[in-house]
Amino acid sequence: MKKETVWLRPADSVEVITLVDNFSDVLLPGNETIIRPPLAKEGVIPKNTVLAEHGLSLLVKVRVEGETHAIVLDAGYTNVAVPYNLEYLGLTLKDVEAIVLSHGHMDHIGALKEILNLTGAETSVILHPDAFLPRAIQFPSDDRLTFPSFPSRDELKSWGADVMENKSPLLLGRDTILVTGEIPRITAFEKGLPGAQIKQKGAFHSDTFRDDQSLVINLHNKGLVVISGCAHSGIINAIAYARELTGQQDVCAVIGGFHLSGAVMEPSIEPTIEEMKKLSLQVISPMHCTGFKAISRFAEELPDAFVLSSVGSRIVL
Repeated sequence: MKKETVWLRPADSVEVITLVDNFSDVLLPGNETIIRPPLAKEGVIPKNTVLAEHGLSLLVKVRVEGETHAIVLDAGYTNVAVPYNLEYLGLTLKDVEAIVLSHGHMDHIGALKEILNLTGAETSVILHPDAFLPRAIQFPSDDRLTFPSFPSRDELKSWGADVMENKSPLLLGRDTILVTGEIPRITAFEKGLPGAQIKQKGAFHSDTFRDDQSLVINLHNKGLVVISGCAHSGIINAIAYARELTGQQDVCAVIGGFHLSGAVMEPSIEPTIEEMKKLSLQVISPMHCTGFKAISRFAEELPDAFVLSSVGSRIVL
């Protein structure tokens, strides 16, 4: 049975600010779509600069009819980089309406407590209930590495979070931002992360990443903006679900982690690129876990749309 479409209020503009990512380059040029942090302040190059780490955190701002709605997607790996970068860049999170966690891995929750301290009392933290479950990675040698534990519901509440657990699509920012909830798997080549495990009923099982979710924004007269954390469900699956949910087929931008890094994921690079090339994208900005080889191929195959991510950059649509 076909799902009813979700009415997603068209946005006048979208801004995605990279609070932390794996890469930083202070010499990158900018343009009207990608605004880079200034190299100097008041004519002087400072001794310090933004910090990069193996993690992702994005500040997403949507403007419509004179309103601005802001949310944070993910919280980086450590509790150091995001708050430091916010101060360095002169950014505030006081107007943030919610924090969305794309899934329960440690490189997306590290500065969650610190972000909550900066957003104000009782900020909504939106996540799938599976995010709370223990995680591990199993290697062919039978060695298993367990992931750092996810904070408990009580711990999140003690930090000032209004915990909202979602499996289904959820609208934020007066219907301007859609959180997908669980993403159906329809592609043949996106197979998740081999070896990933999740603990349920006292035993580890293969992790299908039911908690993986993305953001969707409808940019007026342009199409959908799809923003992912790691896209463990598959970035093409995420795009397909965004189109199904909204009934909007045009996609103008795809931003975030696509998880194509490492030998086990590399077979998915070329079919992913082929699907992306069908979309007539205005912007594609692969981040975080996409990996150097995949990022290089996106730059080669989609040169007019490709935007190289770097900490502190602003993508303006």
